[in-house]
Amino acid sequence: MSHTRDTDYLSISTRIHAMENRMLTRERMERMIDAKEDSEVLKILSECGYGSADGLQLNTVDEALSTAQAATFQDLRASVPDQRLLDVFQLKYDYHNAKTLVKAEGMGIHADHLLMSGGRYAPALLADGYHKGELRGLSELYGAAITKAKETLAASHDPQLADLVLDRAYFAEMTQLAKDSGSAFLQGYVRLCVDIANLRTAVRVARMEKSSDFLSHVLIPGGSVSETQIARTRGEDLEGLFRTGALAKAAELGSAVARPASGALTAFERECDNALTNYLSSARRVPFGEETVIGYLYAKEAELTAIRTILAGRKAGLNGSTIRERLRESYV
Repeated sequence: MSHTRDTDYLSISTRIHAMENRMLTRERMERMIDAKEDSEVLKILSECGYGSADGLQLNTVDEALSTAQAATFQDLRASVPDQRLLDVFQLKYDYHNAKTLVKAEGMGIHADHLLMSGGRYAPALLADGYHKGELRGLSELYGAAITKAKETLAASHDPQLADLVLDRAYFAEMTQLAKDSGSAFLQGYVRLCVDIANLRTAVRVARMEKSSDFLSHVLIPGGSVSETQIARTRGEDLEGLFRTGALAKAAELGSAVARPASGALTAFERECDNALTNYLSSARRVPFGEETVIGYLYAKEAELTAIRTILAGRKAGLNGSTIRERLRESYV
């Protein structure tokens, strides 16, 4: 249990509130979408701190984004009293890398180039240890999950089962880190992440017309709505299960598309992400405390996603309306 106080975050919170002024606002997103020239897009990115307008090029933007992400974690790790706040947001990159390594080995291919930076463990060192069978210096849950996923894939030859092992460990480790931090706000965020994962799973399983037993097997524990309750619905009353929480609107949209050939999932997926943004946006009203750090970490991640979405849409020649449909609500 963490013994840090909100006043321990006074200095870093003040700095974060200042850094939020450079973030990608909705107005800046609109300017990027409507920009006539790529040079205008690069200028906006420079305003947000991603290099200089003169030195930044479209073909180097993704590298600049990844570098900025790593710098954010490194910067905050030197200043945040409780490192577990950062760990929660870095886990996804570690578990992505674990899935990549396990499935690549199962397929007999080399996929180290697909590993992502941003996690707690350097991709190159993780890969080297994995290939040598020497998984040292990892968290207990993470190391055990990699070993179990590898054994599961070898026994079943089913990559989805190996992914499920790692997904369960990912959320279990998130839950444990949040609990150990003592932050009610972080624990609420993790519970909402689990609820969203389960809601998305329920909708997809219903569209596949799979049984409630199958659904029960793939749901994740730790949400505000139990796996048993969700499994019983088979996607038919998701709206009722989530009607009083942050996912009320998302569940309503999910219920509407939880049937085969019932339409695109775009609006449903967007509303799931928006529910997270709405929850974390309350951190902006907190003058100082761990909430400020948690909100900012999420906001930077969402910012990178928005930038990549806009750039990919422009490159594909999509019109502004189509790009906007793919964007989530802005944190700032």
